[in-house]
Amino acid sequence: MPAKKRRELIEQRIRTRGEIDFASLASEFAVSEMTIRRDVDALENKGVLRRVLGGAISMVGKSTEPTFEARAAQAATEKAHMADAVIALLQPNETVILDSGSTVLAVARELRGRELGLTVVTPSLLVATELADDLGTTVLLAGGQVRAGELSLIGTETESAFALYNCDAYVMGIAGVDARRGITEYHREEANVKKAAMAASDRVIVVADMSKLGRVQLMNVASFEQITALVTDGPPEHPAVRAARKAGVDVVHVPHASQERRA
Repeated sequence: MPAKKRRELIEQRIRTRGEIDFASLASEFAVSEMTIRRDVDALENKGVLRRVLGGAISMVGKSTEPTFEARAAQAATEKAHMADAVIALLQPNETVILDSGSTVLAVARELRGRELGLTVVTPSLLVATELADDLGTTVLLAGGQVRAGELSLIGTETESAFALYNCDAYVMGIAGVDARRGITEYHREEANVKKAAMAASDRVIVVADMSKLGRVQLMNVASFEQITALVTDGPPEHPAVRAARKAGVDVVHVPHASQERRA
């Protein structure tokens, strides 16, 4: 395929999904990652995207959120590996808030059959459905307005629901983790729900795949000092990871699938 055509297709992907990764594109187009990096460099010069570690993000704007389906499809294997690391941080019989979003949905799926006896509070219809019939798991669904596409609950009712509970841990999915800006999110009301969940929890566990590192989105959610643990498959030397560790966050590094293939 000519480079011009390939770059046009990559531009379509970034505009549709909001983010891309080098490894997936290299596999899709049957070229090397170095070739994809050159394509991405050319598109960055056009102002279409911005390179981040392992891929690129759209330059359309900080408030532009990729669809749930696009996020769920991206890095599915890595999300499952990170889910195992998150679950290792939970104790039997705890009360745990599980966030909305594709990454925390992966945690819910990996929880099935673990028989940890958890009470799960969630603003996610998808998480609630995933765990509703799991043996020994009690599911409490926060109220509020259903956000179309995400099937998450938002609004003042959702925020107030968390004030009813004293929870051991909150597993937070997030759109951006940056060394200077901290933890950020696309959507205003989703960010407010996250803040309410944090206030109801003794521990805050942020789970973010490597594509979220170095990204800054519209809404501030938390500083590194407000979170307990960061579970990521990003490299330990990434500036965001170093900043988290410096702030006293327990960083749990999960090897990325590409690292495992090279090992």
